[in-house]
Amino acid sequence: MIKKVLTIAGSDCSGGAGIQADIKTITAHKMYAMSVITALTAQNTLGVSGISEVSPEFVAAQLDSVFCDIFPDSVKIGMVSSAEIIDIIAKKLLEYKAKNIVLDPVMVSTSGSKLISDDAINTLKKSLIPIADIITPNVPEAEVLTGMQITSAEDMETAARKISDFYGGAILIKGGHMVNDATDLLYSNGGFEWFCAKKIDNPNTHGTGCTLSSAIACNLAKGLSVADSIKAAKDYLTGAIAARLNLGSGSGPLEHTWCI
Repeated sequence: MIKKVLTIAGSDCSGGAGIQADIKTITAHKMYAMSVITALTAQNTLGVSGISEVSPEFVAAQLDSVFCDIFPDSVKIGMVSSAEIIDIIAKKLLEYKAKNIVLDPVMVSTSGSKLISDDAINTLKKSLIPIADIITPNVPEAEVLTGMQITSAEDMETAARKISDFYGGAILIKGGHMVNDATDLLYSNGGFEWFCAKKIDNPNTHGTGCTLSSAIACNLAKGLSVADSIKAAKDYLTGAIAARLNLGSGSGPLEHTWCI
């Protein structure tokens, strides 16, 4: 039977990130994609010009509709910009005993636009991060979560340990914002594992975080381990960047269908 993956995130009208990137990624993995939209964004490759949040009540209604009919094999969570929406998502995922939860703590877009309110960060740490199986912050997001500056591999390890103080699941700190290779750090069960990939010289990286976390969710739905899910997801993401799709005037989107 086809695996079913739910994405809970914001809509990107330009199609490169958010719900749209997630659905493309899930479909490229030949799985059935479902979505709960938390916000509408007016954005393109140049940046975000507007955000319109969905009400917490309607987010809850979407979650009820999905879980009461087509139960997902994994759940990816992306942009959740308010404390109230975060609380309702956590409540519903616990209520339905959701499995294989991948949380991408989206706080800043690739173009540098802030996507989450300050009061939502504490709620994220308190109610949503603890129920995830794996969280996937990039370096700037890990800095927000820890309050420290990250400039080296040693800093990434320290940050991962700090995050684990309030979270017991797996932590993947993505090193793509570092200057050298795209090296990511997995911290799980007290141990470290590094995932190294050659950094591709391509400025078009709009939606890379969304794409990676969705691919991890797909691989967890298949039954792969966290480490194997990350490795396969990184291979997929590398291919999507290396395909060198070139759309828009800014940081363009990926070629999600490169493997089909």
